[in-house]
Amino acid sequence: MVSYFDDFRMNLKFYREQRSFSQFDLAVQADCSNALIGNIEAGRVKPSFETIMKFSEALQIHPADLFLRETSKSNAQMRQELKENIGKVIDEIVLN
Repeated sequence: MVSYFDDFRMNLKFYREQRSFSQFDLAVQADCSNALIGNIEAGRVKPSFETIMKFSEALQIHPADLFLRETSKSNAQMRQELKENIGKVIDEIVLN
C-alpha cells in the first residue's frame, strides 16, 4: 500500500530545504507553529487541507507537488531539465 503521508512529509522537507527554509522560516511563511512542521515531518501529525495550501503557497509550489514531487511541471519543462542535466553528465564523463 502506498503511503501518501510519508511521501508528503518527505516532499515537504525536500521543498523546504530546497528553498533554504528552516522549519521556523516555513512556519512564519505559512502562519503556523514551528512544532507543527516538526511533527508533520516526523510523521506524528497529519496536516489539514488548509495547512497543505499554506505550505504550497509559502514554498511557491503546486499543492500536488507535496504528494508527487514535481508533478506539476509540464512535459516541456521536464525535457529541458533532462537535456541540461544529461549534457552536464556527458561533459563530466568525456572530460574526465
